[in-house]
Order: sequence, then C-alpha cells, then structure tokens
Amino acid sequence: MEVFLQFVKAFLLGGALCAVGQIIIDKTRLTPARVLTGYVVAGVILGATGVYEPLARWGGAGATVPLTGFGYILARGVADMPRKDMLGILSGGLSAAAAGITAAVFFGALFAFFFRPRQKG
Repeated sequence: MEVFLQFVKAFLLGGALCAVGQIIIDKTRLTPARVLTGYVVAGVILGATGVYEPLARWGGAGATVPLTGFGYILARGVADMPRKDMLGILSGGLSAAAAGITAAVFFGALFAFFFRPRQKG
C-alpha cells in the first residue's frame, strides 16, 4: 500500500507541474523553450532557498524528474560542494546532475540507433 501511495503522490505533483507549464504555454505568448528554461531556473531558486526540498521528499519522482527537479539538483550540488575555489562551485552542479545527463544521452543514442525517425506528412 505504501508503494501505491508513493506512486499517487508522484503522479499528483508531477502532473500538477506539467499542467501549470501547459497552462502557461496555452495562455501566454511564451514559447515552450522559455517555459522549460523558466522551470529550470525556478527549480534552482526554490532549491537554493530550501522550498523545493519538502516537495521532493513528499512527491519523490514527481518532483525530481521534471525540469524543476533538474534545477533543484543543480542547486543542491552547488550547495554540497566545498567552497574552496570557483571551479569547485561550478563543478558541483554538474557532478550532481551527471548521472541524469549521462542516462539521457545514452538512451537517446540507443533509441536513435534502433529507430529511424521520419517526417510526418
């Protein structure tokens, strides 16, 4: 039952984040790329201020998988890095998000190898 509740929480939070993004795209003149970039920046700001941490604990993958979660992971990586030099501060976010970026590139290349995209129309 506990696993089912985790799925429901992730679905609700992830769905709410996606629904807000879709409403912003539909009701404003912002392009999807600007909305997605805004989501990453919002995740960084909310992560740096400590607001996103309770959401991530409650919603699990519903909070960490969308682009706001990527921004949150970047902010957390910078905060966890020792502040000895500027290079350490800059590399903290990248090392925290490296596994997700690597998985995205690997699976994108894997699917591109097996499937051939075609133009519609």
